[in-house]
Amino acid sequence: MSLFYDKLKDLLLKSENYISTDEDILRNKVYEDCMKMDSNLIKILLSDEELKKEYFVEIDGVFVFDKIKFSWLINNREFLPNSYTRFKNKIGLVNSKNEFISDTKDVSLVFPYKDCFLEGGQTKDDQKREEIFYNEILAPDEIDRLLYPKVFTNAKRYTKNGVENITKFNEKDNLIIKGNNLLVLSSILEKYEGKVKCIYIDPPYNTGSDSFKYNDKFNHSSWLTFMKNRLELSKKLLRKDGFICIHLDKNELHYLKIMADEIFGYDNFLADISIKSSNISGNKTAHKHRTILKNKDNILIYKNQENIQINPQYIEKTKWDTHYNKILIPNIVGNVEKFSIKNLKDCLIENNIIDEKTIITENILENKKFKEYVYKNKEYIFRFVNSIPTNLRKMSLDKPDEIVELDGEMAINGKRLTKLSKSFNLVDGELVPSQLIGDFWWDIDFQNTQNEGGKNISFPNGQKPERLLKRIIEMLSNENDIILDYFGGTGTTGAVAQKLNRKFILCEQMDYIEDITIQRMKNVITGEQGGISKQVNWQGGGSFVYCELKELNQKIIDNIQVAKTDDELENLYQSIKNNKFISYQVDINDFDKNINDFKELSIENKKLFLLEVLDKNYLYVNYCDVDDENFKVPEEDKLFTKSFYGER
Repeated sequence: MSLFYDKLKDLLLKSENYISTDEDILRNKVYEDCMKMDSNLIKILLSDEELKKEYFVEIDGVFVFDKIKFSWLINNREFLPNSYTRFKNKIGLVNSKNEFISDTKDVSLVFPYKDCFLEGGQTKDDQKREEIFYNEILAPDEIDRLLYPKVFTNAKRYTKNGVENITKFNEKDNLIIKGNNLLVLSSILEKYEGKVKCIYIDPPYNTGSDSFKYNDKFNHSSWLTFMKNRLELSKKLLRKDGFICIHLDKNELHYLKIMADEIFGYDNFLADISIKSSNISGNKTAHKHRTILKNKDNILIYKNQENIQINPQYIEKTKWDTHYNKILIPNIVGNVEKFSIKNLKDCLIENNIIDEKTIITENILENKKFKEYVYKNKEYIFRFVNSIPTNLRKMSLDKPDEIVELDGEMAINGKRLTKLSKSFNLVDGELVPSQLIGDFWWDIDFQNTQNEGGKNISFPNGQKPERLLKRIIEMLSNENDIILDYFGGTGTTGAVAQKLNRKFILCEQMDYIEDITIQRMKNVITGEQGGISKQVNWQGGGSFVYCELKELNQKIIDNIQVAKTDDELENLYQSIKNNKFISYQVDINDFDKNINDFKELSIENKKLFLLEVLDKNYLYVNYCDVDDENFKVPEEDKLFTKSFYGER
């Protein structure tokens, strides 16, 4: 077998597709390409006679790839052995089978720094480090414990008058939670299952350049695992008439669409909104000869059931529809209101709105006097429509010079008409000529969001405009409904929800939550006038509660993440062996015996091991352990947590 290992390793090292930045072989990439029978991988294998003979079957002159047999080779733990693998064997953290954990039929989860399903490790947006991923088997009951509701700490209520520490949660409170969003979702499920009307999320796009940086070893499958865990909980949180909106770009759009169809139901797919997110200019055009440049995002929208209600959204028409070229002139004959019909232009000339030389074009709304006149007379200005139902035509001819109506259609003198007023709808609080918006949104400015949020807010990268969230929230919810965003970021969703009189729940794990997210929401309740504030006449008000998941092993994980030297990690090694919440898979007696082997590992492998020995069920304190003295939960945290979950 070692012959095949050596041959395969030599061949793969010659291909850039399978070499990591530190010149190791990307085993997961080889496995994925094997399972999808990638042509480049097959060419590599066919180039060696021994490998071709072993892993291909010749049928009528055609070589058929035995991917199952080859995958066993890749997944055997003897392939690419390294010092970390040997060290794990000594400590006991290894699957006893000759295959990767992720390919067994046991329950398998992927663990990087901060999550027990799949999560990015950074707590600061500018860290930009490579993530460390590893596999660990958990039994189903352990997964259940992993997702138990957690204890909350540091609870505060913010109002216009300031901030106060609290021990009681009110049902009407808006909520901002700091912590791992997967575990936040599993915690709030206890209280909010089936109660959320609209979920909007703007997850990391997995571009390799966004702030959530993925290791190349995982690519699409890891990102989809990351999303799948959260979307499954999202579905449970939605009301029966609820919606979820997932904001993406081209990198993962179509992969996620297939997975979301399975979670929410193919028939519940509502729309794929395309949004113009930028202009193609400047440095972006440098690659115009090699690619089609990106200037749009997408939002996938799913409903939670068939019987839903949407609030149609409109945008103001900036061009005059020249088909509206007639006007009704009312006259009272006896006690009956009769109408005569005039050309609109003649009437405009008579009223000194325009002169005879003026040509009425689609740009005439730029004439302020014209615009004021037609808005004021919208009930009388109309256009004729060619078709007319027979019954309506007969009614109209029977009553000359009168407007008659049947089933919402109007006619005069045997001709069907449409009044200008029918094209008027409320847009940003103003009644204007408008058009219904469909699944292409080209009218929202993404370029100047850095000025939204009020004073002391500066986070332009990736921040979505308030107008975008206004349209989504108004379209898919009503006042007092609950809006959830568990990639809370700078708080745009919460800011807009507050201004539109909705309740909101935000979750964010990044350390900037207090400096940016909380500060922005403080600005909102004190009446900041950025974003949509003037459109909706926002004057401030309201409140929100901030709290955090109470950390346990997560504190140690944070220390591992920021450690930069061997000495720091070796000190952590010594402290972890006294931790009460260490993985049951670890033989603690072997720690001291193998300290020298630990010292020989690279810094990254030291981090990897220390992360792996911690029991992931205790990243945060479980609610069921709130009264356990081992966890030392302060009395004020106990009171708030019990209040949140409804326990007196």
